[in-house]
Amino acid sequence: MFEKILVANRGEIAVRVIRACRELGIKTVAIYSKADDLSIHKKYADEAICIGPPDSTKSYLNKSSIIAAAELTNADGIHPGYGFLAENAEFSFMCTDNGVTFIGPDSDTIETMGNKSKAKETVKKIGVPVIPGSEGDLQSSDEGLQIAEEIGYPVLIKASLGGGGKGMRLVENKDEFIKNYKSAKIESKLSFGDDQVYLEKFFTHPKHIEIQIIADAHGNIYTLHERECSIQRRHQKILEETPSLAINTEIREEMSKMSIEIAKNIGYVGAGTVEYIFDPVTLKFYFMEMNTRIQVEHPITEMVTGFDIVKNQILCHANIPLSEKIANIQSKGHSIECRINAEDTENNFRPSPGEITSFHLPGGYGIRVDTHVYAGYNVPSNYDSMIAKVIVYADNRKEAISRMSSALDECVIEGIKTTIPLHKKILKNDNFIRGNFDTNFLNTLIEE
Repeated sequence: MFEKILVANRGEIAVRVIRACRELGIKTVAIYSKADDLSIHKKYADEAICIGPPDSTKSYLNKSSIIAAAELTNADGIHPGYGFLAENAEFSFMCTDNGVTFIGPDSDTIETMGNKSKAKETVKKIGVPVIPGSEGDLQSSDEGLQIAEEIGYPVLIKASLGGGGKGMRLVENKDEFIKNYKSAKIESKLSFGDDQVYLEKFFTHPKHIEIQIIADAHGNIYTLHERECSIQRRHQKILEETPSLAINTEIREEMSKMSIEIAKNIGYVGAGTVEYIFDPVTLKFYFMEMNTRIQVEHPITEMVTGFDIVKNQILCHANIPLSEKIANIQSKGHSIECRINAEDTENNFRPSPGEITSFHLPGGYGIRVDTHVYAGYNVPSNYDSMIAKVIVYADNRKEAISRMSSALDECVIEGIKTTIPLHKKILKNDNFIRGNFDTNFLNTLIEE
């Protein structure tokens, strides 16, 4: 078991990891930038080290400084959370090379699954259906044009090392291809330091379904059912729920089987998520990507399964076998998560940093809030705008929607703008209530 874990992150996920370590009897080290001097994660940890200035490239992305902080505090593990260095193969290697356990996959696994085109090639070899498109990275615009003509428009040009919608371009016809190909490569280079892109067929009304997996170092791999993640803006999830109304037991079992095969094939260890595009018309699903880390939306899975994903993720990397009882875990009830961002939804989602002058959280049966903010906290402009996650659990979806609506009504966050008004509109929307939505839902709602 670990003696001490350095949490290489900030915000609510840093708090979440620190709490899990506390329950396991593991000491923690928080790192923080000068912008996060008053952040709660710093106060909750047993030790805290300032890692650098507000600029994330000089603090939370500074690999050498984080390794040095781990050595200085004698930490024997580093938990990267999500974002920042969580899926950075070089950082995983540096941890191992310096005798510190990276609480995530090894560098080879991250490199394979982190490169979207390589990941597609890998899973295709074991029989997992993939989205029609290029076989690996595009070598030229001419190659891309030829493939687009073969599979039919619309198509997506995507950054091979991408995420969060960066380096991604939707192309509706041949005339738009060259311009979008060039701009995707430029944005990919600026965002990820690599301009490689690949091409995929674009589905007009898809659902975004993901499967949570957990795997130990002894070959035991389990799935914890699916999450419905179709409510998103610019490829960034806004609201997630489980189970999904879109898939039946047969499809769920097939997705889970495929996800286990992927994890087994690459020797995966820890918590991970396999993401799929699901076509509700044909009832077919296609591998999209694998996230080799804990997901923002992991709490809804914890709510319906009673399984602590973060604690067990840590145990997996401590070389402790998972319990065979996990195979029999059933999903019960329904859970919804709303990501509360410091954004002005009435002004094109402009970031809304600043001081939170008043802050009150909802409570009651079946309500959970993961956050790192409080009254008097100053939301910095340097990082992701998410300030809280409101999660509810109920016996069924109808009750979960009602409970979430009530919870959001109780939320008081003053001094800044938040996405709470948008979430309330989503929950009252007839199409959402009926489950009649896809990845285009939110864009349509915003336009209306």
